[in-house]
Amino acid sequence: MMKKLLTPLLTVFALSGQAQDMVPSPPQIEATAYILMDAESGAVLAEHNADIPLPPASLTKMMTAYVLATEMEAGRVGKDDMVTVSENAWSQNPIFAGSSLMWIEPGKDVRIEDLERGIVISSGNDATVAVAEHVAGSEAVFAEMMNTQAEALGMKGSYFVNSHGLPHPDHVVTTRDLAILADAIITRFPDHYAMYKEPDFTYNNIKQYNRNTLLGEDPSVDGLKTGHTAEAGYCLVASAKRRDMRLISVVMGTKSTKARKNETRSLLNYGFRFFETVEAYGPMQELEKPRIWKGQQDYVPVGLVDKTVLTLPRGKSKSLATTVELNPQLVAPLAVGDPVGTVTLSVEGETVFQAPVVALEAVEEGGFFARLWDSIMMWISGLFAT
Repeated sequence: MMKKLLTPLLTVFALSGQAQDMVPSPPQIEATAYILMDAESGAVLAEHNADIPLPPASLTKMMTAYVLATEMEAGRVGKDDMVTVSENAWSQNPIFAGSSLMWIEPGKDVRIEDLERGIVISSGNDATVAVAEHVAGSEAVFAEMMNTQAEALGMKGSYFVNSHGLPHPDHVVTTRDLAILADAIITRFPDHYAMYKEPDFTYNNIKQYNRNTLLGEDPSVDGLKTGHTAEAGYCLVASAKRRDMRLISVVMGTKSTKARKNETRSLLNYGFRFFETVEAYGPMQELEKPRIWKGQQDYVPVGLVDKTVLTLPRGKSKSLATTVELNPQLVAPLAVGDPVGTVTLSVEGETVFQAPVVALEAVEEGGFFARLWDSIMMWISGLFAT
């Protein structure tokens, strides 16, 4: 919820007229669509055609791996489970001709953990089908699971038909949705995410290298996935962490492997150079302790339940100002999380964040005489207020 509130405010702030002297325009990116997002705050720092559905090619495998990780977390699949490869998942299946493969063979058992690496590192289309059939019984049912997860994550412009990303007219994603998915993989499954930076994987005596060549050129880059078909062009979802800031970039529809790498590097360098991630408030941090009437206590701590993270132009965090506006009179009972006002954070007069201030402790209703006395005091204070 915090990220959804933050994103539009920060995007406007970063690109508004007042901020133009702080942050230059994003670099010109030669791609059909792209997006650059702060993983911690959800702020979008640059975008183009971010909500246009496009063919994703092997970027699809991020969702395949996400569904697998979800099933493993739930205990329905184990990393040492053995999967018997079907004819559909055979590397020599004609639909896989000329595509990336793990080189699994029908009738042979393969560990789930190896198949996961075959998906993430080798980008094996055969591995995705083997996993889909093991998890869901068929690839069609697995695609339904992919779409269920996409809906749960708020991926509004994406629809999955298969587990690998080979072309289908209805199989589409948006760069915004892929950024959301990447963030979910990084945040929810850090152990699985660690696979995305592994440089190579050997199976069946065949050593294959991670196609994300930024991994070997930029030590801050630790994921995620490449993709390519004639329909999709050359695509790359990448994430990098420098100091305490993590960025996610998605570039789709470039003209070559070199172009997708260079355009991604340009986006990441822009974000790290001109922005910073700032933790304004920690979780359950008290902002004020106002008077509360007719309760079992006279004062109640109020603030923000969740951690508040902002993305600001670099160097502007020192100018961050906080304004708290509380409701005129707070009356018990109050439950934890009940709204009692609004907090606004601004930089040089421009709002960058706004959210409800809530009660951080419950306050039960006081006894009869306490409520009666407070009613009198509230009436008197109201006279002076007017």
